[in-house]
Amino acid sequence: MPPAEDPPRVYEIRIAGHPSTEEALALQDPIQRLLCPDPDHAPPCEVPWSFTVADDGPDDDSTALVLGVYASRGQARRLAAQVRTLVGGGRAVAVSEGDAGEWGELVEQYGFERGLR
Repeated sequence: MPPAEDPPRVYEIRIAGHPSTEEALALQDPIQRLLCPDPDHAPPCEVPWSFTVADDGPDDDSTALVLGVYASRGQARRLAAQVRTLVGGGRAVAVSEGDAGEWGELVEQYGFERGLR
């Protein structure tokens, strides 16, 4: 019997190294199509997701596109691998646990779409 997936939680998939916010935001559409190839599908989405931008770090003038997902650890890692393939080797892509308070809409969407509220 295969091991069960861990319960969903918020993860951040950070796509780093964009010289501008505009360039980071330009990745939203292709990543959106990767996550949801059929935007007219019946709910729920397999994995609720959202975007934001952030500074790459205190010593770096570049911007990161941050994809927030509410998923199991395995799902988040698989999504990060797909994003890494999509953006190519020129961008660092990292996955880490996110703060549920900062991504509250993902938690609410997951509960609402699955009738947990």
